[in-house]
Amino acid sequence: MNSVIKKLAGQTVVYGLSTMLARFINYMLLPLHTAVFIPSDYGVVSALYAYVSLMNVLFTYGMETGFFRFATHEKNKQKVYATAQISVLVSSVFFGTLISFFAPAIAAFIHFPNHTDYVICFAWVLALDAISAIPFARLRLENRPVKYGMIKLINVLVNVCFTVWFLVIQPYLKTGEWFHKLESDSIIYVFISNLIASAVTLVVVIYMVRKVRMEKSKTETLDSEIEAENLSGKLKMDFVIWKKMLLYSLPLLIVGLAGMVNETLDRVLLQNFLPYDHEKNLALVGIYSASYKLSLLMTLFVQAYRMAAEPFFFNESKKSDAKIMYARTMNYFVIACSIIFIFVMCSLDIFKTLFLRDVNYYEGLQIVPILLLANLCLGVYYNLTIWYKLTDKTLFGSYISVMGAVITIALNFYLIPKIGYLGSAWATLACYACMMIASYFSGQKFYHVPYDVKKFLVYVGLALFIGWFCNPYFHQLFEKSQLLYIVSSFATVSVFAFTVIQIERRWNNPEWNSEQQK
Repeated sequence: MNSVIKKLAGQTVVYGLSTMLARFINYMLLPLHTAVFIPSDYGVVSALYAYVSLMNVLFTYGMETGFFRFATHEKNKQKVYATAQISVLVSSVFFGTLISFFAPAIAAFIHFPNHTDYVICFAWVLALDAISAIPFARLRLENRPVKYGMIKLINVLVNVCFTVWFLVIQPYLKTGEWFHKLESDSIIYVFISNLIASAVTLVVVIYMVRKVRMEKSKTETLDSEIEAENLSGKLKMDFVIWKKMLLYSLPLLIVGLAGMVNETLDRVLLQNFLPYDHEKNLALVGIYSASYKLSLLMTLFVQAYRMAAEPFFFNESKKSDAKIMYARTMNYFVIACSIIFIFVMCSLDIFKTLFLRDVNYYEGLQIVPILLLANLCLGVYYNLTIWYKLTDKTLFGSYISVMGAVITIALNFYLIPKIGYLGSAWATLACYACMMIASYFSGQKFYHVPYDVKKFLVYVGLALFIGWFCNPYFHQLFEKSQLLYIVSSFATVSVFAFTVIQIERRWNNPEWNSEQQK
């Protein structure tokens, strides 16, 4: 089992490093955007990307997870891949065309009536990204994290290069000034850069999948007609498999939509329900979004782990010790998240200096610990969702996600007029915590996994105490000596890690014994 967990850890590290590098480069756009756009203009960018995140789920409608589920159970993996790919291709072109046709009405609905170009641009970003999703899922299923990471990195580099060209170099060639505030019309270049990057990514990922298939065809012996077809690369749709995949995946569409509501609707609601004028509301959305990104380490780790864990859990599900392995991986996941929480809280002044180039954004720092804890709960929830994916009870996942969305919407409606974007942060935490708890208890009923909840609570409780308790003192230390601040941050994390090691060595955990497995 240790080798299995090491394999998951290794893939998480690869996904994590590639994702972290890509996201870090992408986050370098944050100081650029906050330097060239006033908060209200940056709020436009944040609000539009919130809409895009919601629509992205609609364009893929759960087919990635459906592909994992059926590709690990069907002998003919190529037929499953072709069916999923053709389905998403046809639907993406249809949705992209439909949105473009109704772009004027959509632009007016989201309060940007003079910018149908924003809507059309994002319609085809969504379409291109959705078409890329199934090839990316195939790379993940075939344990190709390095190739996956390289392509994601290419996407970010193309996006950053064109953004710098449009927002920095071109204005400099015209005015001779670096990083001056740009007119609002320049926002479109952020979206054009994204469109170019998505197009390049689609070409590269399709090429890479074909290359992997050709490499396998040269090294593997084809003992059957099915194995030969798996490596043939033919895209032929199987409607019997397609119907099964839709029945499995459509509840996951609800899960995804509800998840995007929980993740992004706060920015949309802030824009409309903060009790100020439109420009002030957009400015506060920009401040909230910029501070939200300071929880990036937790977000990156959760995303990297999810990239590795989802196909990994499907591949390992038939083994006799799978449930014990799921419990152990959850244990290590909680430890890692607790360490990240402490590190970010004890290094917050460094992060704000690096990423928030304008002091007007500093007022939003109060939401960072709340969102760190919220993302920790979200990561635990992702671990727990494996029960309904393995038992084909995806409808239960939709119930839990809808419950979370209702909590998000209700608390945002109630709290935003009272405490502003701080209310959105608390709503996010409440939503993810409730989803985590609901998934745990329902999962234990249908697919019992011996999680050591007491130990998890000890680790998270220690992390919360250390992070919140030390943060004010570290802020004072930062103003006196940045070197001592950095050393103290790493020392605090090291002490916590040492404490965890001692607990792991001494904690008697009978639930991990195989005879306890049900």
